[in-house]
Amino acid sequence: MVADDDAAIVDVLQIMLEDAGFTVDTYAQGQPVKNMQAPFPDLVLLDILLSGMDGRAICRYLKDQPATRHIPIILLSAHTDAEQTAIGAGADAFLAKPFDIDDLLDLIEKFLR
Repeated sequence: MVADDDAAIVDVLQIMLEDAGFTVDTYAQGQPVKNMQAPFPDLVLLDILLSGMDGRAICRYLKDQPATRHIPIILLSAHTDAEQTAIGAGADAFLAKPFDIDDLLDLIEKFLR
């Protein structure tokens, strides 16, 4: 699952991840991510700043729910100083934008092994 309010980033991530063999659901807003239902995604790529919602708050919420706490969450941000708050929110990893797609794929593979 990819959630980012930047349509260009969502499009690029979807193409790259699908080319790597992943099935990708995309969202431009945080509410559908926060309210996700089973079947749950294997992993969530979540922008810290979504329209009207804080990705860190969504991450905290998902990590507090028994049904979703096992899902790895990678928080993304253009603000490199956001790593500490991302990890503090329960994120399993943080990537600063722009990032190398190979770094992202390596991180995804690490969580999905």
